[in-house]
Amino acid sequence: MAWSERQQAMLRGMGLKVWVPPPAAEPLLDTPPPPAAVAPPAQAIERPAPAAQVQAQVQAAPVSAPALAPVARPAAPAPVAVHVPRSDSPVGSMDWPALREAVAGCTACSLCESRTQTVFGVGHANAHWMIVGEAPGEQEDRLGEPFVGAAGQLLDQMLKAVGLTRQDGEAVQQVFIANTLKCRPPRNRNPLPEELARCSPFLSRQIELVQPKLILAMGRFAIQQLLGTDESVGKLRGRVHQHAGVPVIVTYHPAYLLRQLTEKAKTWEDLCLAMSVYRRQLASA
Repeated sequence: MAWSERQQAMLRGMGLKVWVPPPAAEPLLDTPPPPAAVAPPAQAIERPAPAAQVQAQVQAAPVSAPALAPVARPAAPAPVAVHVPRSDSPVGSMDWPALREAVAGCTACSLCESRTQTVFGVGHANAHWMIVGEAPGEQEDRLGEPFVGAAGQLLDQMLKAVGLTRQDGEAVQQVFIANTLKCRPPRNRNPLPEELARCSPFLSRQIELVQPKLILAMGRFAIQQLLGTDESVGKLRGRVHQHAGVPVIVTYHPAYLLRQLTEKAKTWEDLCLAMSVYRRQLASA
């Protein structure tokens, strides 16, 4: 079958090779003529879609996101059981000798098993200034006195700069120094909430007996115990707080200042604020 010029052009446009039969030879005697080639019908051949149309179809086709396995949320930690001292605790009625004896024999928490001795506190029993630190360290545990060693020497210099001392003197000059905890945590770790709670009646009674005109809270755990807040020292500085009606000024712990020398200037500012508040207390008395 011969293709017309129009048919051949259509086939070439679809990318099909046009087959043209060779010229017919003289048929041999008794040899049947070869069968004619049959071309596929034109309607059975589909023209490929233009590239732009294919791209549009691909972009329009919805893509299903892979299913994600549900993420298991970690279980919330169990709340720590914290001992809250009773308001009618016998500690609240103790005098100095009874309170000192109660601290020395305290077994309210597990710190009693690892301590060398308790650290009660030192200073004037009616001091105008009360210094509250955090927990005893190794040297405090060995000597039974708060703020010794390099941190204690720095504290002495700070007190001297504002005319105060831990040595023997009048109530207006000699401070009373106490720690939030009376026993050293093993390896100087941070105090646990239940340890702070069980020890809090002793510090509260010391404040009641001293009746200071101002409290200087040094360090995060002392501030948390006195003010009941988790705010950082940096956010609480520069303001006058209250504990049981007593003005409280917060500042950095001397041990921290030994590691961060650049913060000493801020502590001097805190001491100046404390002195200003103290003078107002005296003027209004």
